Amino acid sequence: MCQPKQIAVDDPRFLELDTFLKKLQGEKGIAMIALQKAQQLFGYLPLEVHKHISAFTGISVAELYGVSSFYSQFLLEAEGKHRISVCMGTACYVKGSQKVLDKLCELLNIKVGEVSSDGLFSITAARCIGCCGLAPVIMIDEEVYANIVDLNELEQILDSYRSKEAAAVTVSVASADNKGEAEDLA
Repeated sequence: MCQPKQIAVDDPRFLELDTFLKKLQGEKGIAMIALQKAQQLFGYLPLEVHKHISAFTGISVAELYGVSSFYSQFLLEAEGKHRISVCMGTACYVKGSQKVLDKLCELLNIKVGEVSSDGLFSITAARCIGCCGLAPVIMIDEEVYANIVDLNELEQILDSYRSKEAAAVTVSVASADNKGEAEDLA
């Protein structure tokens, strides 16, 4: 599994979190609000963030962890850039979603809950996506892929996301190069 690097104490997101927490000082029941803001800033809630909120608010790390581990909206580990949800609801399961899940794990060389080595993908098993008539279904970010019966299709889907990422990097580098040329002309 790809392990995220630790968040540095001087990360500017901590300053933004502190500014937010100062506005809440003295109020009761701020654990949930503080954790929501922290997840918005960091994308997930590692131990460093729990400790930081605890030091700032006086709420124990144990209490904060109790809240963040209870509610499914909170992520305790980093996710890949693209979240793959494989529907394991009854309709999808009967039509082969376990094979779909197994194939995705094989293609990405990860288990459910892990992040691919390139940081692009993470996989979750969803209870039901709500597209039962299109089973089996996967969802990548907000995009639904239906009737996944040909498992080779999964590799093509993953490759399309990898291609988009490669194109975005190329455009980003080209933009930076053009900016430098424009500055040279000025």
